[in-house]
Amino acid sequence: MSKVDVLLGLQWGDEGKGKVVDVLTPQYDVVARFQGGPNAGHTLEFNGMKHVLRTIPSGIFHREKINVIGNGVLIEPCIFKGEIEALKEKNVDATQNLYISKKAHLILPSHRLMDAANEQSKGKSKIGSTLKGIGPAYTDKVARTGLRVGDILSADFSARFEHLRQQHIQMARMLGFDVESFQLEGIPFAEYEKRWMESLQTLRQFRLINSEYFINQCLRDGKKVLAEGAQGSMLDIDFGSYPFVTSSNTVTAGVCSGLGIAPSSIGRVMGITKAYCTRVGAGPFPTELFDETGKRLCENGHEFGSVTGRPRRCGWIDIPALRYACMLDGVTDLFVTKPDVMDDFDEVKMCTAYSINGQQTDELPFEFNDVKIEPVLQKFEGWKTPLAGTTSYEQLPQRLRTYLDAIEQHTGVHIMAVSISPDRKDVLFK
Repeated sequence: MSKVDVLLGLQWGDEGKGKVVDVLTPQYDVVARFQGGPNAGHTLEFNGMKHVLRTIPSGIFHREKINVIGNGVLIEPCIFKGEIEALKEKNVDATQNLYISKKAHLILPSHRLMDAANEQSKGKSKIGSTLKGIGPAYTDKVARTGLRVGDILSADFSARFEHLRQQHIQMARMLGFDVESFQLEGIPFAEYEKRWMESLQTLRQFRLINSEYFINQCLRDGKKVLAEGAQGSMLDIDFGSYPFVTSSNTVTAGVCSGLGIAPSSIGRVMGITKAYCTRVGAGPFPTELFDETGKRLCENGHEFGSVTGRPRRCGWIDIPALRYACMLDGVTDLFVTKPDVMDDFDEVKMCTAYSINGQQTDELPFEFNDVKIEPVLQKFEGWKTPLAGTTSYEQLPQRLRTYLDAIEQHTGVHIMAVSISPDRKDVLFK
């Protein structure tokens, strides 16, 4: 019986997971997404083409491979329909190799209404939600009132939809939200709801499966399965910088509940980290840079959200947080992305510990949001060499390899490969 290999982000998201999944997919038979929703944008670039996926696994461009949206994923039908149409424009017919779990939950338009109402009610305490309805949809899942993909096949779906919709509208009004003037994607709410209902027909065109049985049968048949995560480990609902987190388990444990496999079925765990750090939205970020260096990281790295377009906060790589994520995830291999962003830096720094009230520690404190953390920084000479055109790991500048060696030494995890551009061809395996 084969194992499920896992690929996930080790920071606050945006590490380059989509590209890496796309690069690794030829080695697998099945690519399965296990959590998150359309708040996560995975960007792929190849053959001069750039494509952003939100819900669909990043192996979809490999037509001979099966892609699965697992039960732990949230689907917003209107956004999903847009993804399918965008793929058609690139001559990709996703109905041929994309399967969808009947147990995956649906994001209703009123979930997005509630998201906006909740965020407005927080005032200055906003968490920086993407307003895609993720939190409210997971809330209904836990409250056992949510609607799932399999429900669209039932005769009473419309009645159940309307009941939940009315609950959401009532709650939004109680929060003082102006429901009547609310718009989604620049469209009046009522009109968007109509489009949402129509988009269910797109979902019905796909193979809706009991994905837990499907994945486990694939393993019994000896097929190779890659589990694709969304967001990053530091946004995990249990272990991230709560409450500035997402609403699902982004760590390896989420694979078991998000696909329906046993812990003993987990094989390799490949964790992705940038050579520096970024974060979108509010929340603690010990190594954040507010100076020209931070601005250069943002500009050189084109650090703008692939879904939201929001500029990302930038800073030096955070080893305590990275080591923490490696521990939680059981990472067996590291994948480092975007060192090329710092090609022209005279000096590169790495946070190796935190200083809190004069005491040095390499552990993330429970009061992560409430204490002043000073990063303890180790300095490295910049490699001052363009990485473009490098064709092997061994050809990387020695100063960069010294920096990468330090990441390995601090985390205790082997670096599997380095990505030196957004294109799928520029991956250097060690």
